[in-house]
Amino acid sequence: MENNICYYLGFSHCLGIGPIKFQALIKYFGTVKNAYQANINKIQKIVGTKTGEKFSLFRAKFDPVKKLEELKRKNISVISNADNIYPQSLKNISDPPICLYIKGNIDTATQFSNIEKARHRVSRPPHSNSLIFFAIVGTRTPTPYGEQITRKFSNELTQAGFIIVSGMAMGIDTIAHKGCLEVNGKTIAVLGCGVDIIYPASNVRLYQEIIEKEGLVISEFPPGHMVLKGLFIARNRIISGLSKGVLIVEGLKDSGALITARYAAEQGKDVFATPAPINSPFSQAPNLLLKQGAKLVTSVEDITEELGLKILPKKKEEIYLQLNNEEKIIFELLQKEPLMVDEIAIETKQTINETLNLVSLLEIKGVIEKNSQGRYQIRL
Repeated sequence: MENNICYYLGFSHCLGIGPIKFQALIKYFGTVKNAYQANINKIQKIVGTKTGEKFSLFRAKFDPVKKLEELKRKNISVISNADNIYPQSLKNISDPPICLYIKGNIDTATQFSNIEKARHRVSRPPHSNSLIFFAIVGTRTPTPYGEQITRKFSNELTQAGFIIVSGMAMGIDTIAHKGCLEVNGKTIAVLGCGVDIIYPASNVRLYQEIIEKEGLVISEFPPGHMVLKGLFIARNRIISGLSKGVLIVEGLKDSGALITARYAAEQGKDVFATPAPINSPFSQAPNLLLKQGAKLVTSVEDITEELGLKILPKKKEEIYLQLNNEEKIIFELLQKEPLMVDEIAIETKQTINETLNLVSLLEIKGVIEKNSQGRYQIRL
């Protein structure tokens, strides 16, 4: 086992040896190879008698070379926290994952190591190898308002050059991923189980689409590792650790999104929250964060300004090309002058309901907006 990745792989697969104990072993033995091959009595001094015994039994049975071959057959990549492309931002947290397992385009993963270099760069349009990772998280049971807000920010941040990071849970996470994919962006799903396990199962198509569109599905847990409630908490520190900032859209007072926000604050990342109706129980999490000093956001510009980024305005021709035929007709009408909904319906020869649906979609996408006179116009 000359390849150090084998030793990292072994520690990563051994239950009971988590990031903290792993760091203690490396500090004591100097190298991962020395730690993995050390006398069990010495290992027990660092990790305890029971854990040391478990590791001894595990080490005798585990074949890291065969495991690497198995991962290759499953198209799963693995990088250790000593690898050059391991995210620097994760190396800086108190308990960096021993390994990251990856499904998807490994070229996207190579951007990990350069995330910190993007701190003052001018953002670029999608498909230009943007290095700005940003997390959007929230409740699994969002209101229609929360769904709309999530899609809006995910769409617009992606179009501004961001890569959206979330946890592929139902609700806000799912909508954040989909909002990114809708505008042909790349998104990263961080799982609380193995990357070969689709959870929730209803997100099978989303999982496939993330990979197909050159995004990533990643986890610190070995492939085959099943879903356990406590693992989602550990997952949340990776979501915030990868990202330059975290946006909390909706959540109850005990929402898991608050855990992600807490990790972000501990890691020195910016925390953002959207305003929500105070009579909605799902306003509890964002409103609590706002009281604690989170940045209130009502537009993407609030985020980019806080991060010190200058976003280049999207050209109208680029926006136009991304619309379907019905949306293009409305876009062309509003380029001439602002119109009321009934005026748009007359011009397009559609019903009011059909027109309202199209107008709502264009609003969510950030293409049009309502002016002070109640007329719709192209958003500048």
